[in-house]
Amino acid sequence: MNKKVKWGIVIFIGAGLIGWGVYSQFPKENKELAAADKVMSSNHNTRRILNVNAKIIKPQLLKDDVPLTGITLPDEEVDLSFEASGKIIEINFEEGTLVKKGQLLAKVNDRPLQAQLQRLVSQLKLAEDRVFRQNALLERDAVSKEAYEQVKTELATLKADIDLIQANIAQTELRAPFDGMIGLRQVSVGFYATPTTIVAKLTKITPLKIEFAVPERIASDIKIDAGVSFEVEGRLDRLQAKVYARESSIDINTHTLTVRALYPNTNGRVMPGRYASIHLNRTEIVDAIAIPSEAIVPEMGKDKVFLYKSGKAEPVEIQTGIRTEAEVQVLRGINAGDTIITSGTLQLRTGLPVTLDVIN
Repeated sequence: MNKKVKWGIVIFIGAGLIGWGVYSQFPKENKELAAADKVMSSNHNTRRILNVNAKIIKPQLLKDDVPLTGITLPDEEVDLSFEASGKIIEINFEEGTLVKKGQLLAKVNDRPLQAQLQRLVSQLKLAEDRVFRQNALLERDAVSKEAYEQVKTELATLKADIDLIQANIAQTELRAPFDGMIGLRQVSVGFYATPTTIVAKLTKITPLKIEFAVPERIASDIKIDAGVSFEVEGRLDRLQAKVYARESSIDINTHTLTVRALYPNTNGRVMPGRYASIHLNRTEIVDAIAIPSEAIVPEMGKDKVFLYKSGKAEPVEIQTGIRTEAEVQVLRGINAGDTIITSGTLQLRTGLPVTLDVIN
């Protein structure tokens, strides 16, 4: 056997071995592909049914609340001080108690003024008698008109002096200008007070003012007598107040409008100076159709939702109205009684089978 024949046999045998090896691999690969296809097909069929949450639409009261922050203020508050200077001789109130309008709270020494008043009052009777006698004489032409007018002027001057002394005495008395709660006193009996000396603070807490600022975009919506609800830390209930006044212009620095509301505070439980969480009721809609905001799917400038119908998801285009923190009003597209899908909205497709896990 020559050399060429040997090489031919070797090549033939090698080609046969390679061909058999390649051929043996085809059935194995086909089996693996078939198995993989079977698994993928099984998973695909499993994923076709989506578990979702849903809500049955019912008409409800919808409030367009704007969350703001504010502060509670007293209806009236003043630092009490004397109008006249002098040594304090009386303090007639207890700290932290309620006082009535006109109640005498404290007094400075007025003895010199009282002495002057007594002197003038003692002259009053004599001056009145002089005027009476001069008038009788004038009627009989026994005295001149000028003499009568002089004694009459002296009487008027005496009465004016008495009024002045009485006014000065009133300035030595510190009286409550309104009903309220008096705070801690800053002076004691024997202290020399001046008009700049603060004796105590008087605060009227019934009713209570609620002051807050609203953005300029909604400033025009704030009307007198508009309802306002607020909360303060430490109380679980929401309190109700009513707008009674608003600033005359928008603040050029903050671009907000300052507004005040009035809360009755009949029991005096809410103290002034506290921060308040304000909920401004811009609009109240009775029997509104509202849905959770997460149920809306924006698509090409339009809003749509998915309804649950006969076990499948069906898209519906909607027109929205006002928005709150958690809900959106629907003006057109769905009706009361419809079942709207509220979860898994990004996975939903038209006609996709779904099962309901939770129905609200």
